[in-house]
Amino acid sequence: MTIEEMEKHIRDEAVELVSKEPLSKLMLEEQILSRKNFAEMLSVTLACQLAGEVIDRNELEKMFNALYEKYPELLVSACKDLNATVMRDPACTSYLEPLLFFKGFQGLQTYRMAHILWSENRTFPAKMLQSIMSRKFGMDFHPAAKIGHGLLIDHATNIVIGETAVVGNNVSFLHGVTLGGTGNEVGDRHPKIGNGVMLGAHAQLLGNIHIGDGAKIGAGAVVVSDVPAHTTYAGVPAVQIGRPHDEMPSFNMQQDFTRDV
Repeated sequence: MTIEEMEKHIRDEAVELVSKEPLSKLMLEEQILSRKNFAEMLSVTLACQLAGEVIDRNELEKMFNALYEKYPELLVSACKDLNATVMRDPACTSYLEPLLFFKGFQGLQTYRMAHILWSENRTFPAKMLQSIMSRKFGMDFHPAAKIGHGLLIDHATNIVIGETAVVGNNVSFLHGVTLGGTGNEVGDRHPKIGNGVMLGAHAQLLGNIHIGDGAKIGAGAVVVSDVPAHTTYAGVPAVQIGRPHDEMPSFNMQQDFTRDV
C-alpha cells in the first residue's frame, strides 16, 4: 500500500466513524480530518501523546513535520509498520486504531524520530524523546539502534533495545523482549536480528549475537549464542527445538511451538 493509499484509507475510516460515533468527532477532526496528509496525521498524533510538562505540543508537532519533510523515508517506514500491525495483529480492526491508540506503533515512530536526530548529532532531543517514550509507552529503544521497517510491536510493554542492536525488516516483537548486553561490555555488544524473525513474549537476547533470517524465538527464552536462519529456539538457555514451517514466521505469529518439532 502506498502512502497516498494509506492516507485515503485512514481518512475514509475516520469519516465513517464520525458518522456513527459522536464521541470520536473531536479527536478525528483534530488528528485526521483537518490534516493535509499522512505526515501531518502522524505528527499531531505523536505530539499529542508525547507533549507534557517538559515540551510543548506545538513545538513537537512542528519538529516532526519538518523531519518528515526532510526525510521522506520515515513516512515509508511508518506506512509499512502500520500495515504490518493491521495485517498481523488479530486484535486490530482498522488502520485508525494503531495510529491513534497502539503504543507499539506510536513508540516505534517516536524511536524513528529520535534515531534521525541522533544521526544529526542532536543527541539531547534524541535522548529526550527516548526518555519520554519510555515513560509514556513503557518501551525503551536507544536512538542509536538500527531498526528496519515493517515491524509489529505487539503490546510493547517492557521491550528494551540496546544501543548497538540491529533489527532487520518485517520482524515481530511480543511484549517484554530484551535485546541487551551481558554486562559491562563496551563497543558492539547487542544482538543483531535478521529479517522475518518472530520474538516471543519476554524472550531475552543478550550479547553481540546473530539471529538468522526467519528464525523463531520462544516465549521466555534466554538466548546467548547465535541462532541459525529458519530455526526455532526455546528454553533457558535456548536450544534448537525445530524449524518454523514458514519462511517468515513473523507474518503468521504462530505461538504453538510443538508444530515446529
